[in-house]
Amino acid sequence: MLPAAALPTPLTRVDDPEFAAAGAELWLKRDDLAHPTVPGNKWRKLAPNLELALVRGARGLLTYGGAYSTHVRAVAAAARGLGLASTGVIRGAELAGRPRNWSLARAERDGMVLEFVERSAYREASSGRHEHREGYYVLPEGGSNGPAVRGAAQISRELADQLPDFGPRDVVCCAVGTGGTLAGIAAGLPAGPRALGVAVLRGEGYLEAEVTALQRAGYGREFANWRLSHDWHGGGYGRVPLELERFARWFEEAHGVPVERRYVAKALWGGYGTLRAGGLRGCRVTVVVTGVPDPVD
Repeated sequence: MLPAAALPTPLTRVDDPEFAAAGAELWLKRDDLAHPTVPGNKWRKLAPNLELALVRGARGLLTYGGAYSTHVRAVAAAARGLGLASTGVIRGAELAGRPRNWSLARAERDGMVLEFVERSAYREASSGRHEHREGYYVLPEGGSNGPAVRGAAQISRELADQLPDFGPRDVVCCAVGTGGTLAGIAAGLPAGPRALGVAVLRGEGYLEAEVTALQRAGYGREFANWRLSHDWHGGGYGRVPLELERFARWFEEAHGVPVERRYVAKALWGGYGTLRAGGLRGCRVTVVVTGVPDPVD
């Protein structure tokens, strides 16, 4: 059986002099503690999809991702816990004959069958338009779809309960890869608070369209209470420049919280950067910790 998630996840305040000097507050929504095997926003997005897969009598889960995809590992772990088969379509045919990295090895240990495709063909394959595997519930890359957006909206509902004065001075900040978490957070907010997404990849314009489309898929409408910052991706997806690495290490040492580099570090980096530019003065900023750090080699 798949263990239950520990919800609501903790909300903790960070005693940070820089935020205090700007009349602002920094809080962390610790979604990295949500689930032992399907942590962070992956649980939020997967849970409603898993319910649908079981209701439909699926015998397996099929999804897509890169060689270090947290989503791929999460799907493998969830499928194993539910007694379902799982298949992961992985970007990079050249990886098929190489030793598995720690991420793919973990997915295989959880029973996932890996299928490697050419990078040039991956986008078409991962669109899912031609995927019809009997008995399999298909999840998109990153797990972002209508049900996932509704799952992520629960983050905002929990914050409304945890912060009785949740209102116009509140900004909820998260990293944005495929857009599902930001779409859900914004959709779940009551009137007043706003959502700030920090892009972790180059995608100005494209990501805005994705978030909007996901909100339509999840709720049949768009929401105007969010925006995206494209200044903190560090050069692209998966890239961690030295400046970002130094920032993440400083934050870990200063505040005792482990920081995942590809998503969470960029969300925090963007939060501090926006504050320094005067954009968050007087605000209570809650950064959603969406995942756990990679294991140390």
